[in-house]
Amino acid sequence: MSPELAQHYRDNGWWTSQTLGDLLADGLAAAADTPLRIHSTQRPWSGTFADVERTARRLAAGLHRRGVGPGDVVAFQLPNWMEAAAVFWASAFLGATVVPIVHFYGPRELNHVIGTVRPQVFVSAGRFGGGDLPLEPAADVPIVGVVGRDFDRLLDDEPLAGVLPVPADHPAVIAFTSGTTRAPKGVVHSHQTLGYETRQLAAGYPRDRGDQLTAAPVGHFIGMVNAFLIPVLDRLPINLIDVWDPARVLALMSSNDLTVGGGVPYFITSLLEHPDFGPRHLAQMRYAGLGGATVPAAVTTRLAGLGITVFRSYGSTEHPSITGSRYTAPEPKRLFTDGKPLLGVEMRIAPDGEILSRGPDLCLGYTDAALTAAAFDADGWYHTGDIGTLDADGYLTITDRKADVIIRGGENVSAVEVEEVLLTLPGVAEAVAVAVPDPLLGERTAAVFRLVPGATAPTLDDLRGRFADAGLAKQKWPEEVHVVPDFPRTASGKVQKFRVRKDLAAVRSAT
Repeated sequence: MSPELAQHYRDNGWWTSQTLGDLLADGLAAAADTPLRIHSTQRPWSGTFADVERTARRLAAGLHRRGVGPGDVVAFQLPNWMEAAAVFWASAFLGATVVPIVHFYGPRELNHVIGTVRPQVFVSAGRFGGGDLPLEPAADVPIVGVVGRDFDRLLDDEPLAGVLPVPADHPAVIAFTSGTTRAPKGVVHSHQTLGYETRQLAAGYPRDRGDQLTAAPVGHFIGMVNAFLIPVLDRLPINLIDVWDPARVLALMSSNDLTVGGGVPYFITSLLEHPDFGPRHLAQMRYAGLGGATVPAAVTTRLAGLGITVFRSYGSTEHPSITGSRYTAPEPKRLFTDGKPLLGVEMRIAPDGEILSRGPDLCLGYTDAALTAAAFDADGWYHTGDIGTLDADGYLTITDRKADVIIRGGENVSAVEVEEVLLTLPGVAEAVAVAVPDPLLGERTAAVFRLVPGATAPTLDDLRGRFADAGLAKQKWPEEVHVVPDFPRTASGKVQKFRVRKDLAAVRSAT
């Protein structure tokens, strides 16, 4: 980024000297009695901002006594529990760089993350949902705490006072996201970029949205922001759930007067399709802000027909809020486009249709310098890998992706990573992984094989066993199997995946 562009962000007040620790300390002090509740069958919790802040400051004091301070790295792999808030807030008070890790990452992904950031601290849930979370990759981390086992020993009796100083342009968060690369990419955000994103996102939410239930994993970028930052900025209650169960969510909406306000379409559609859904629930779903995955027009029109105000947005972990529609925008724009560039954001469409963006919430780059060089040009533009068009009013519509990635329920699945496992199956000559439509999740992964002569096609059970052995998260496992005599190819022999997807769509329409 040029010094002139950085100064432009400062001159407009988009970048400030406020750190995440400052933002949190101010907000928590002003809303100490605000409720924070964890709706979990495994680890329920209920208290106030002040209660969690005290735990966070006791943790910060304990870590600081052990040598952790500004610039050090604190990683956690936790579900949507109180301890996740305490670790995140404690890291901000210390001026440390926090690394949230989605709780369903397996040993291979976790080993990559730990090896990349080399944290001074790692906090884990140990067990979740009846299974053990991996701890072996953290064997060389100096400070490890497991919730329910020895996490409390990290807490000092006396809480840390104040916030340790750190420059606002230093890294605040490293968020890992899977994409077209084999392993998850570490996206680096500063206090400035993440602070602006928090303020910008909060400003776009309806003020009368009610008490929202956050179900997106806090190990995911948008779940982290919506759970730990925006409610503190807005002085609103925090309600988290660690397992998405539509029946339980509907019950909580009734018993606790909660609302579900959007996210990936699955969170909304799974509620509408549940037999327990009724008029009272619909009355509590006034708004649906959709993004993070493909948003079919059939979903937006259905919700609008029920009286829900739908608005869409587009972004990524790298550039979280590129475009969006205000909930007050004309309905056709809200339902059928991904919105206009947001305040401070610049966007343009390259000659090949790729979307380029830059703005005050754009990340600093990746932990891998080669990835940074490939995605950012000399003028600071981020090459998104997505294809889109602009209408006469400047509203964007995403039409395709250059990146070879499957977005399942808002989580990116690298086709390359999936294909590496597919090719280890016996009798497989070639294999590709492509996205196919899913009515609930937006997309799911289909495995398409070309077999060696005489070989028998692997079954879904074969795939599940192989992917479990490979240590990949279940969200990355293929959910369909197809066999073709050969793949469509370019003149150089490269498989044309867009044609594979088109052929699978034709088979679906024919059946």
